[in-house]
Amino acid sequence: MYTILDSAQGFSRAFCYYTAIKTLYITTALSGILSILAATAADIWLSAPIPVVGSFASLHYYLNPGIAWGIRLPGGIQEMLILLAIVAVGSMAIKARNTLSFIAFGCVIGGGLANIVDRLRDGYVTDFVQIGSFPIFNVADSFVTIGVGLLLLEAFLSKRKR
Repeated sequence: MYTILDSAQGFSRAFCYYTAIKTLYITTALSGILSILAATAADIWLSAPIPVVGSFASLHYYLNPGIAWGIRLPGGIQEMLILLAIVAVGSMAIKARNTLSFIAFGCVIGGGLANIVDRLRDGYVTDFVQIGSFPIFNVADSFVTIGVGLLLLEAFLSKRKR
C-alpha cells in the first residue's frame, strides 16, 4: 500500500513523519480532552435519565467499576491490563505508516487515557449514553470504537489495493 512516507525522500520524509506524529498527538489530545469534559459534565449535571430519542436513546448516568461492558477483574489485574493495552496500542501507533492509521490510533489512545483519568478520580468510569439494550457507554468508549473501526477500514482498504 502506498503511504505518506513512501513518497518522501530525506528532509521531506522526516517532515512527513513529523506531521504524521503531530496528527497522532493532536488526535489523542482532542479525543482525550473531549472525553474527559463529557464525563465531567455528566458527573456534575446528569442526575436523572434524559430521553434523547424516546425510550430508544437517552443520557443515563452510571458509574462503571469494571472494564468493557462492566466486566470486573480482581484487584490490580484490571488496572494492569488497561495499562498494558495502552502501551501495546502506543507501540503499534509509532509504527503506523499513514494518516488514517495515526488518526485511528489517536482516537484509541485518547479514549483509553480518558477512561483511565476518569477512573483515577473516584475509582469508576462515568458512563452516560444509553442506546437500545446496548450497555451504557461514554464518549471515550466511542472514540476507542471509532479508532478500531478506522483501523479495520484501513486494513481492508490496504488489502484490497494489493
